[in-house]
Amino acid sequence: MNLDIVAAFTYGILAFIGGIIGYIQAKSLVSLLSGSISGLLLILAAYFQLQGQTWGSILALIVTAVLVVVFGFRLVKTRKFMPAGLMTILGIVALGVMVNQMVALR
Repeated sequence: MNLDIVAAFTYGILAFIGGIIGYIQAKSLVSLLSGSISGLLLILAAYFQLQGQTWGSILALIVTAVLVVVFGFRLVKTRKFMPAGLMTILGIVALGVMVNQMVALR
């Protein structure tokens, strides 16, 4: 299993769990929906990458990039490390792993 698959799967699990926690703590339906959708998309992308589907890598890259931007803006707006700062940092790491793997394959 490649490191980019692990990164996509792990970040997807974190996004999914984060959405549930956001709903439980703040009763935020937006957190639940966005965390669930983005988390499931990343988990599916990791699964399709595992199956050898190239578009799974592209999907994981796009979803992760969007999440990094969203959490980055939220971090600037709220100036709170949890959850925006943590998810931004973890997203940048995951994005770096994914891009590195895509470059290495070319």
